[in-house]
Amino acid sequence: MAPRTSTSTADPARSAALEVLEAVRTRDAYANLLLPRVLRERGLTGRDAAFTTELCYGTLRGLGTYDAIIAACVDRELDAVDPVVLDALRLGTHQLLAMDVPPHAAVSTTVDLVRAVSNEGASRFANAILRRVGQGDLQAWINRVAPNPQEDPEGFLAVSRSHPRWIVSALWDSLQAHRGAQRAHGDVGELLDADNARPGVTLVTRPGLAQVEELTDLGALAARYSPYAAYLAGGDPGALAPVRQGRAGVQDEGSQLVAMALAAAPLEGRDERWLDMCAGPGGKAALLAGLALERGASLLANEIAPHRAELVRRALRGYGERLVGTDAAEENAADVKTHADDSEAAHGTLQVIAADGIRAPWQPGSFDRVMLDAPCTGLGALRRRPESRWRRTPDDLERLTRVQRRLLSSALDSVRPGGLVAYVTCSPHLEETRDVVRQVVKARRDVERVDARPYLPGVPDLGGGPDVQLWPHLHGTDAMYLALLRRS
Repeated sequence: MAPRTSTSTADPARSAALEVLEAVRTRDAYANLLLPRVLRERGLTGRDAAFTTELCYGTLRGLGTYDAIIAACVDRELDAVDPVVLDALRLGTHQLLAMDVPPHAAVSTTVDLVRAVSNEGASRFANAILRRVGQGDLQAWINRVAPNPQEDPEGFLAVSRSHPRWIVSALWDSLQAHRGAQRAHGDVGELLDADNARPGVTLVTRPGLAQVEELTDLGALAARYSPYAAYLAGGDPGALAPVRQGRAGVQDEGSQLVAMALAAAPLEGRDERWLDMCAGPGGKAALLAGLALERGASLLANEIAPHRAELVRRALRGYGERLVGTDAAEENAADVKTHADDSEAAHGTLQVIAADGIRAPWQPGSFDRVMLDAPCTGLGALRRRPESRWRRTPDDLERLTRVQRRLLSSALDSVRPGGLVAYVTCSPHLEETRDVVRQVVKARRDVERVDARPYLPGVPDLGGGPDVQLWPHLHGTDAMYLALLRRS
């Protein structure tokens, strides 16, 4: 369904924001992918682009709270409101309650927006609703519409911090498992607040291609934990020469830390063949590639979706001739078996293929180190993809955990005795993390767990081990989970 947004009479920045919200709702679009294109197409730059960006992301983060407030102001169920009008009301509510926009401007521009996409009756309706919203500030509205925090703490957090109740419950359970009940009670609100905070941009240098000093000389700040990372205060990362040339990229520091931990954990014997089993879109693969090449090891990066495999190839392009093979989608199982089985295969090469990691085209025991960044709910990256919290449901877990268990079993089959597997998710949900690892390890007699904490040196608050759970509110990273497993 094409967006109905018109720019003829509506403010261009707000019209662009509405287009993004409508696409997120109707086409399952991701704001971080769609918004840059919409800004380019509409010629929005500078302050207008920044305003549109805050309007989009802020509204998506606050959607649950705003819907509760709007529901208190209308005389019908929200499902009965024209969806595009409701999107506009959400944008107006965000301006009224969370942005430095004069109330009259927030109301009048939203009314104009509704008039442009609907009709005069809908614009009068929007005017009435927004005037009611503007009668209180955000905290006053939360006090009015949220459940009593003593009687229903999860319900209060769900409304006041704009998260679905099931996600609040899951995050609270994970905090309790990793941090203890007392700390979890204090942490959960801070974690949800961190999900609602605008994330910074973290850069990564490709080992052997760039140094962090190149980024700091361009205005970035050296990171706290990863020696390959730097924080970018503002601007377009793609404008920096190391990023443009493929010698650096954008990658969350937590993603860097789990890849570094796999590379740092000691092995006995051979350390020549590494596998990134679910490599798309390529951030971890590029970091692992540099670390592998420094040791003369080879990396096979596998991704089931051909278009994502091509993204991996692009992420590795800075390594030039070390990247062997043709188009990732054209690689086949025979090529991989030859590459993995040949004891005389050249070291220090990179290869990208498109294959199903569960039905692995390589021989068992082919690799010394395996990274499995398993597909998951993504609850650890809600600050970057705020729409995911409204898109995911508890029903997703059964399908995902089934895939995660099968992938982890395949990863353990793929590593040689004595080799290491890193099981990683960008989710702290216990069913996707500890439960998956426990079930797979319990079903096998050839796996031992390795304490991962020593391989994240300098990172505080890593809990009791042996697995590691990072947190946005504690570490400033996505909520990455890591378990290190050794094939015995």
